[in-house]
Amino acid sequence: MAEDSESGGEKTEDASSRKLSKSREEGQVAKSVEIPSVFVLLTGAIALYFSAFNIYHKLMGVLQFNLDFKKIPLLTELEVVRLLAYHTEKIILMCIPVMGVIVLAAMVSNLAQVGFTISWQSLEPKLSRLDPINGFKQKFTSRAVVEFLKTLIKVGVISMVAYNAIKAELVPITFLYDTSVGYILLYMLKVSFWIFVKVCLFMLVVAILDYAYQKWKFLEEQKMTKKEVKDETKQTEGDPLVKSRIRQLQHQAARKRMMADVPRADVVVTNPTRLAVALKYDGKTMDAPKVLAKGAGPVAENIRRIARENDIPLVEDKQLARNLYSSVDIGGEVPTELYQAVAELLAYVYKLKGKKL
Repeated sequence: MAEDSESGGEKTEDASSRKLSKSREEGQVAKSVEIPSVFVLLTGAIALYFSAFNIYHKLMGVLQFNLDFKKIPLLTELEVVRLLAYHTEKIILMCIPVMGVIVLAAMVSNLAQVGFTISWQSLEPKLSRLDPINGFKQKFTSRAVVEFLKTLIKVGVISMVAYNAIKAELVPITFLYDTSVGYILLYMLKVSFWIFVKVCLFMLVVAILDYAYQKWKFLEEQKMTKKEVKDETKQTEGDPLVKSRIRQLQHQAARKRMMADVPRADVVVTNPTRLAVALKYDGKTMDAPKVLAKGAGPVAENIRRIARENDIPLVEDKQLARNLYSSVDIGGEVPTELYQAVAELLAYVYKLKGKKL
């Protein structure tokens, strides 16, 4: 209970994608060791079955080479090296197809579970792994119990399948006494192969169930407390107080930039004291008049002050000021429904300045 209170309560919340990604970087993923084992054994047996004819012919070739006594070889150092190279080459050529399939099966079965990832943190040496007391405790965890039960199931499945398969072959075996040694050997290999395949297929079911359990167990262990979720949200999105301060600074910077544009305005429309909107129009570069600055209360007072300091006309038009303030953003163009009113205002201002619209 003390630990729960310190960590923020029980772990009832699903793990976030950020935590799962961090666990993946540390090498913690949902993975069943049974799936690669079963796939390696099954694909290896199948590859060996279909490669048996090729392996048989290569072995016969090697045997014929060794038993061909046309002349007695001189066992010099060079001849021994040549014989070693010959036999090594033949063994490699016999093993490559089977070993290649096994390696491919191991890679595919692991990638299908966890994808491609390299975790250097899981490879770092840790003294805690050498702690005998901690290792002894691991023997009595729930995971160890599940592994023990899984082992019992595997032994039981293998024994049952092997027993039933051998029992079904008891009658055909009685007729082997009148056959050749080669046929008996071939028969034993075929029976052994199908027993092996049946065992692997049963174990594949166990492996799939084990993966489902490992996935569930991993997600349960990765669950978070409400406090951890809250802390992670703060780290991801930022502390609310810090974000508020950043927004405040951004508003201040934007306001300073806006005030710096007021001296370029042609006219400031007022309400007369509560609102102020600074307008600018240049027929050569603009399609419509733009709002350079706007504000209410103290901001409006600052706009009016800067306008007076720079000899920019202040025109009182309550309705137009309200419409511009509510419908046009800073830097935005005046909407078409306000063209007429703004054009009349600019014409009046340009007439005072002796300019043309």
